[in-house]
Amino acid sequence: MKTSNVNPSSSAAAGAPLFVSSETAAAVFQWLPAVRVLQETYARAFGPHAVPRRTIAAGAAERASLRTMTAVPPGSRYYGAKLMGMAFGQEGRQLEYVVVLFDATTGSLAAILDGNLVTAYRTAATSAAALDHLAPQGGARLAVLGSGLEARMHTLAIAAVRELQEIRVYSPTPAKRAAFADGIGAELGVHVRVFDSAAEAVGGADIVLAAARSYGEKPILQGAWLEPHATVVSIGSTLPDQREVDSSVVARAELIVCDNVEEVLEESGDMLAARQAGIEPDRKCFSLNDLMCGKVKRTNGEGGVAMYKSVGSGLQDVVVAGMILDLARSAGLATPLPIQFEPKRIG
Repeated sequence: MKTSNVNPSSSAAAGAPLFVSSETAAAVFQWLPAVRVLQETYARAFGPHAVPRRTIAAGAAERASLRTMTAVPPGSRYYGAKLMGMAFGQEGRQLEYVVVLFDATTGSLAAILDGNLVTAYRTAATSAAALDHLAPQGGARLAVLGSGLEARMHTLAIAAVRELQEIRVYSPTPAKRAAFADGIGAELGVHVRVFDSAAEAVGGADIVLAAARSYGEKPILQGAWLEPHATVVSIGSTLPDQREVDSSVVARAELIVCDNVEEVLEESGDMLAARQAGIEPDRKCFSLNDLMCGKVKRTNGEGGVAMYKSVGSGLQDVVVAGMILDLARSAGLATPLPIQFEPKRIG
């Protein structure tokens, strides 16, 4: 890599890579377009190597790790990767995300994006994309287990595809759940009720969002609490040592849609625990591609519990980051980088 002394305007004209900050991403992001572009992408045919499994490199002595998630989404203008670096320093653990996009028509570096908000946006938008095909049409009562960033993002995303008649909130800290309820209620103009237990919040809900892994990795959602027609969205158990939903939820689900079936079955603590409990989730787990293509549908009309289980995917990062990049470029908010890469010509 070599630096360039050209000014930003001439750099942009020469096709220099762009940088998109989280502040810019927040300024241009739109929920429904993100949901739709994900649905369109997941409805296309996938090659066997389009979305490889994530890789994790770790150094014990260095107390550092690097997670890499790559994708070449079918039909997309961009391909690329998200990198997540984590290290333990004097002030504790720190994470940083970056999404790197390449132009599929030229192979040139197109942009670098701060991946923090992109990660939250893509997770919630993909959940809403799945929910839009799983949950019955019409108004819905949403139970939210959690009060952090993912809980807020998912509530906003779900509100983009369903009319929420009521939001029912539980999280372990009373002050946090009250603040979440006040904020999300004002933002969406929806009646919000706060509960002192997860069971009370879930009872009577059409859609249940599990977005708060408990302390000690104990499940926060039990199958017995769910209404017979409930649709569950679970996003918090992405590694073998993490738990979010009880095995009874997996047992009750007639259909489980996964953003990455292999990783959900082999790396999610919830599914590993269900298998240890004698439940075989494999036979009822299907991919988002199957759902979007119409190969699988909710089999029992509006009855029977369905679940969307997410571990995250580089495809989601690339697709949503690409949408954000295009919006930022159109708004004049993407920052040209004063650098050029020397390409290697082959053939």
